[in-house]
Amino acid sequence: MTATSPMTIFQVAGRAMSAQLTRMNTTASNLANAGGVAGSADAAYKTMKPVFRTSFDQATGLSTVDVQQIVTAGEAPTKRYDPANPMADKDGNVFEAAVDESRELVDMMETARTYQNNVEVMQTAKTLILDTIKMGR
Repeated sequence: MTATSPMTIFQVAGRAMSAQLTRMNTTASNLANAGGVAGSADAAYKTMKPVFRTSFDQATGLSTVDVQQIVTAGEAPTKRYDPANPMADKDGNVFEAAVDESRELVDMMETARTYQNNVEVMQTAKTLILDTIKMGR
């Protein structure tokens, strides 16, 4: 995209879908690591969340979204006494990833719906363009 070419609805929806795909991947990673343990709080898995950035295209008046960065968020790992665990530290403690599985599942459903909404935007725009072309015949 150059400075002179305005953003299309397909580019806007495509960027939104890409951002939601990143969100889905971080959510899946969080769920996959739920209940995981480590020998220290620093080594324990921490929940990841994407940070979105919105941009405004003055030529079209459309806003887009991109992933600016991925950050760790949520609670600190939970310390649990489990001396039989091979991951336990010298004091017999393990640190369990504090992943809120319910919240992650809600995020996953919301992400899937947002992604699907953008697919529908693209399909609707395509249909409108094709119908407009047909009118010119």
